[in-house]
Amino acid sequence: MQFASVRVITDDVARLVEFYERATGLEARWLAEQFAELVGPSCTLAIGGAQTMALFSPGAAVPESNRSAILEFLVEDVDREHKRLTGLAPVPEVVQEPTTMPWGNRSLLVRDPDGNLVNFFAPLTGEARARLAR
Repeated sequence: MQFASVRVITDDVARLVEFYERATGLEARWLAEQFAELVGPSCTLAIGGAQTMALFSPGAAVPESNRSAILEFLVEDVDREHKRLTGLAPVPEVVQEPTTMPWGNRSLLVRDPDGNLVNFFAPLTGEARARLAR
């Protein structure tokens, strides 16, 4: 089995796609008016409108209700990303300023426009880098 993607359901696909394009530097691939993908080297972030779920499973996904999952992006320099992201308009809500975590990663936690948690992180220690080696 291969983990292929994460899909976020939203009431405003264009707004969320624009945020992730600006936050990641990836260009979205629009497959339908209510569905786009940002394809990265290791995973795909899919963004779908609430209507895409209503077609098959009404009520199965509730936009803007996530409070537990975190979308994580590996970056080269967390502090540089913090400076870049806080220069965007609108500025994303910063939940955690750049912090070195006990497991050896430097981490910046923000919220996307729907309130989903997004972590930009970089391994600092040799052990942390080894965990990410595939």
